[in-house]
Amino acid sequence: MYGLPQATVLNRPLYKKAIFEKFNLKTAERDRFDVDVSRMAIVAYLSPAKIPALHPGQEVKEFYVLQVQLKQRDYDTKNILLLQKLIPQKIVFALEYDEDVQFCIFHTRLQQSEWKHASDAEIPLTGLTLDDVWENIVAVIGGLDAQAEESIEEQIVKREQREKLLRQIEMLEKRAHTERQTRKKYELHQQIIKLKKELAE
Repeated sequence: MYGLPQATVLNRPLYKKAIFEKFNLKTAERDRFDVDVSRMAIVAYLSPAKIPALHPGQEVKEFYVLQVQLKQRDYDTKNILLLQKLIPQKIVFALEYDEDVQFCIFHTRLQQSEWKHASDAEIPLTGLTLDDVWENIVAVIGGLDAQAEESIEEQIVKREQREKLLRQIEMLEKRAHTERQTRKKYELHQQIIKLKKELAE
């Protein structure tokens, strides 16, 4: 499953009702969760005991793969963040809809892969320690570069800043397009030029 060694494979259902009751979720949270999620199961457990060639990391000693069957492809990411918050473990989420899979992992913020056909969806195990393996999985899922001079965290922050600038530029361009006063239109264009300059740095 997902290209993982057979020794790591599990099949432990995780029942929604048990989660709702254990964590005493509010009705709104239950309803929102139920709209997206059909069923869940812990499908893999990765540790040095399961893969002797891997050594424990300083930060990561083990992690799980949680398969989440979705009712709709356009899910609310708050539901995945809720699961991450409730389950105090390192988790790779394998979200399945129809015959496609999207991997998610929380590292600074939620990282999401592209959707792939289930037959092509693999979780890479690259590295000698679980710290290395985890960081490489974060990089692959988040579309980051594990070999870059900047750390994964720095790359995430930089990408967030870039996305924020792009949103600001888009908003200002819309305002400039509808603005009728020449002076205000000019001011908006100057702001856009300044932000595009920041974006290019």
